[in-house]
Amino acid sequence: MYRNKKINILILTIFVMGMLISSNIFAQEPEEEIIEDTIIVAETTEIETAKGFGGFEGFARRIVGSGLVDLFIKGGWVMWPMLLLVIWALATSIWKIISLRYAKISVHDFLNKLTPLIKEKEIDEATELCAKTRGPVANVLHAGLLKADKGIEEVEKAVENAGILEMSFLEKGLIALSTTINLAPMLGFLGTVVGMIRAFQAIEAAGEVEPTIVAAGISVALITTASGLAVAIPIQLINNFFISAIDGLIIDMQTCSEKLTESILEAK
Repeated sequence: MYRNKKINILILTIFVMGMLISSNIFAQEPEEEIIEDTIIVAETTEIETAKGFGGFEGFARRIVGSGLVDLFIKGGWVMWPMLLLVIWALATSIWKIISLRYAKISVHDFLNKLTPLIKEKEIDEATELCAKTRGPVANVLHAGLLKADKGIEEVEKAVENAGILEMSFLEKGLIALSTTINLAPMLGFLGTVVGMIRAFQAIEAAGEVEPTIVAAGISVALITTASGLAVAIPIQLINNFFISAIDGLIIDMQTCSEKLTESILEAK
């Protein structure tokens, strides 16, 4: 249980740190202006209204800051699918944290209650204990105990089948995170190509090469590339911690399954 709490705390800490680092990288406002915006909220709202920032854009500027919103707009249409990926990954991460926390139990305490019941041949009580206990470990053992009267081979088969189902449930959601990790940098590179095309089109239209002519296209290229990496890096760390937590649960299921088989054999 302590290990599970520690992993969840690390996941939340790294995710928050990643978002803060991304905000600091992209924010272009001076520190004095940020402090003023934080303290004088009413004045900031009035300024945004006067500039015509309303609805979703005004809300976004108050939440993440005008610097990030301006960069989002400058990044072009590529930033919108990237934003959808961020929302998808964030929602999946929150769901996985809750589901993995629910799935983790104290295996030692659970086995201390279950093993004596099996050895005393109180299979019904042991089955009821597993049914009342949350998590994949209890579900796997519950499936095995339902076949206890049909022999050890049936128990092992039931445990194996239940374990496969529980593993598929534990791994659910990782595809969303992997997709975000892969697509975010690809969208960033796509934005880079779009920005460079825009820069060369500007050169062609002007007939000469000047920094001011290509600045807008290069800016789009750099913004989208940095945004893709800023999204993929923290999500990759979160995904790795989820995989580590899932591996721990799989080990718990294997350990308890072996203990169940031993206890049934000893009870005969």
